[in-house]
Amino acid sequence: MNRGDLPADVGAVRTALIDWYETDHREYPWRETDEPYPILVSEIMSQQTQLDRVVDAWEDFLNRWPTVADLAAADRGDVVAFWSGHSLGYNNRAKYLHEAATQIVEEYDGEFPQSPDGLAELMGVGPYTANAVASFAFNNGDAVVDTNVKRVLYRAFSIPDEDAAFEDSAAELMPAGKSRVWNNAIMELGGVACEKTPQCDEEGCPWREWCDAYQTGDFTAPDVPTQPSFEGSRRQMRGRVIGALKDGDGFELDDLGPKVRVDYSPEGDGEGSREWLQELVGDLVEDGLVATERRDGDVIVSLQR
Repeated sequence: MNRGDLPADVGAVRTALIDWYETDHREYPWRETDEPYPILVSEIMSQQTQLDRVVDAWEDFLNRWPTVADLAAADRGDVVAFWSGHSLGYNNRAKYLHEAATQIVEEYDGEFPQSPDGLAELMGVGPYTANAVASFAFNNGDAVVDTNVKRVLYRAFSIPDEDAAFEDSAAELMPAGKSRVWNNAIMELGGVACEKTPQCDEEGCPWREWCDAYQTGDFTAPDVPTQPSFEGSRRQMRGRVIGALKDGDGFELDDLGPKVRVDYSPEGDGEGSREWLQELVGDLVEDGLVATERRDGDVIVSLQR
């Protein structure tokens, strides 16, 4: 895969991610509603607080101010005091949330705008939050691009670390009319399976068969420091095996060896030997990336199909 290329079968990539998400994902109460007010509250709260810690604060907030009209009618000092008392980060966010509620009641007759551009007119609602609310409340958003999504795209498809490249790739991947489930799913992927320390196999990442990082073992990303000593490492050798096998229907073990290391020596000892290559290939077989079979007495190595 050339740097920055998405897989040819984008449909399969989409289906795999959505199926993975819908089969099992972290349960948060704001994911069980499509009402814009509780979703907006959750988005503002989670900007400064880990999701697991937001749950209690979110529920307490909605118990106290269950509708956007209730929040607009509240004393701003009470809202700020609640925010501070629940350790939700910058108190200005409470002030802006209260002002946004007032806007909705006074300027929009209590009805939320439904587009990202319309939502971005609300006080304290930036482009990311506007898009998230449009997606999760109205299924009317663009592809979300946050830190987690950038990490996923960089690792999986070698998307360059450039905002425009991430945005273009994210937009191309998102299926039309499915921003609600898609944006939830890709953010879940980055928050569960493709964290800074990846949990590919443990979390059953649905993109392993397409993922550049999984194939090479190089899990660096824009928010993850570069891993040292890649040159000559096992991660690099794994990547060379995969790269060589993409060019044909398979290779006999000793024909594959020189494509992985120029100093390959079948009868040698240690790195670069047939025994070393067999072990390397065996690891890739266990990971489900390559397959081996016997043809006319020779061991043939090919990509897993």
